[in-house]
Amino acid sequence: MFVVCVHVHVIPEHRNAFVEATLENARNTIQEPGNLRFDVNQQSDNENRFVLYEVYRDEAGMAAHKETPHYAKWAETVAPMMAEPRRGVKHTSLFPESAEQWAT
Repeated sequence: MFVVCVHVHVIPEHRNAFVEATLENARNTIQEPGNLRFDVNQQSDNENRFVLYEVYRDEAGMAAHKETPHYAKWAETVAPMMAEPRRGVKHTSLFPESAEQWAT
């Protein structure tokens, strides 16, 4: 499985709009066949920082996500809301070891 953690720092006055756009993207992403999970996390001690935790069956699933209209809309909408460029960190899942284990 393929995991990406996207670290986002949002300009304070755009925080609510960022959350709204990101939740819409997340709700659409979890409908994709290659996606297993999409969590939107807000940092507890700094409400302008977020981590998007995304799990895909494989790297192709993530690549397919980046080709969707909802991802394009999200990326365009939130770009001017960033206090700094977002940073995606890619990971390989060691546990659970398979998508089937993840789903149970």
